[in-house]
Amino acid sequence: MLEARIREARARNDILLMTHIVVGYPSLAASFETVDAMVEAGVDLMELQIPFSEPMADGPVILAANQKALARGITVERCLDFAASVARKHPIPFLFMTYYNVLFRAGLTRFAQAMKAAGLTGAIVPDLPPEEGTDYLAAMDAAGLAPIFIYAPTTSEDRLRTIAKSARGFIYCVARKGVTGKHTTFSGELEAYLARCRAATTLPLAVGFGVQDASDVAFLRGKVDIAVVGSATLRLVDDKGTGAVAPFIRSLRGPV
Repeated sequence: MLEARIREARARNDILLMTHIVVGYPSLAASFETVDAMVEAGVDLMELQIPFSEPMADGPVILAANQKALARGITVERCLDFAASVARKHPIPFLFMTYYNVLFRAGLTRFAQAMKAAGLTGAIVPDLPPEEGTDYLAAMDAAGLAPIFIYAPTTSEDRLRTIAKSARGFIYCVARKGVTGKHTTFSGELEAYLARCRAATTLPLAVGFGVQDASDVAFLRGKVDIAVVGSATLRLVDDKGTGAVAPFIRSLRGPV
């Protein structure tokens, strides 16, 4: 189970790192190189995004990556093949991140079983609330996969607890309103929000949306279990290529 694997990793580290790639961007070969570099640099788990034409939770950096990957012919089947390859090669948990239309068109049971066969551990589907996900939750449960749900700063206490009842593995806490890739202020306000999240669930907590550097990760230590880095790595690959990925990932944990 994903939660057990996270807790085992947390016993060895004061905070875990989860990264995010868009499969097929800037190319499929570069995606393989990026995963290899991230795992070698000590990433603890990873989101593999299936490119989608309208990724509503994503900012301009990840949106552009989605569009370019689709234009280069990346399909759901190719993403499943990619996931199977990296999951066989590396010991960390891998999850899919995508939007509900992808699962709906594939068929929920069929897609969940395909994820299981590929060696994935769960999925993040940001446009599917638990109330509308009964069939999805059943398919994920039958496949032994974790459905990851999302908390936001605007989520009420009652809603936090309701979401926690359906979540498995961990809960993804978005650090601010809006989409990925924008600036986040790591402040007392964020700390208070994360305390509300912690009070609502016993599941591990991940924080994403704006984690950029070692100081951000340091702020999150002791408050959550997982720091999520997405757009920052994509920008780095755009600017400097996949060779810059491993040093950047190592830098996130701060001086050794």
